Amino acid sequence: MLRVVVCDDEQLLREALTKIIDAAADLSVVGVAANGQEAVTAVDQHAPDVVLMDIRMPVLDGIEATRRVSSRTRVLILTTYDLDSYVYAALQAGASGFLLKDAPSERLRDGIRIVAAGQAVLAPEATARMITAFRPAMPTDEDQALLRAIQGLSPRERQVGELIAAGLANDEIAERLTISRYTVKVHVSNILGKLGVPDRVHVVLAWSRLRGHV
Repeated sequence: MLRVVVCDDEQLLREALTKIIDAAADLSVVGVAANGQEAVTAVDQHAPDVVLMDIRMPVLDGIEATRRVSSRTRVLILTTYDLDSYVYAALQAGASGFLLKDAPSERLRDGIRIVAAGQAVLAPEATARMITAFRPAMPTDEDQALLRAIQGLSPRERQVGELIAAGLANDEIAERLTISRYTVKVHVSNILGKLGVPDRVHVVLAWSRLRGHV
């Protein structure tokens, strides 16, 4: 049973999310929070596997709350199209991915399972917007090592990295490149190792920062 904390400042949404999650036999909402501070407290009290985190909330926003709890639990951001800048900051703070608030119920439940398993979830509909919005003019000094690592990927790994950055899942990448899903998983693992990043969310972040330079 995967333990979930739901954090959103809208009561109706908290209740709806709780019903959606509890409808699955393998998921259970163990706590709810109306702001980031309550989310931090709920993580302390319930030790959940995943926190569903809104971003714009009173008292303590979801970005700071994510920063405080991401070392102890996985955080899945729920957002809308107009929150791209906040999503980017939340991912940098340690979130494991994001979904749109209007995502189908099963996608939400699957997202929780994927994040709990140590993987990352990205909403394909918003990934391209995030990359476009946060493409810097030039890489910073801090980005140079990452840029060299990307340039050191094999041609096939570069292809896979580009498709990850575009928001494609492993099955979609396999179909696009006409290779097996296992081969995609190997390439993804190699990319994470060479870039020194923990999951595919950070591959998207790398490509978004360095787009135009890789």
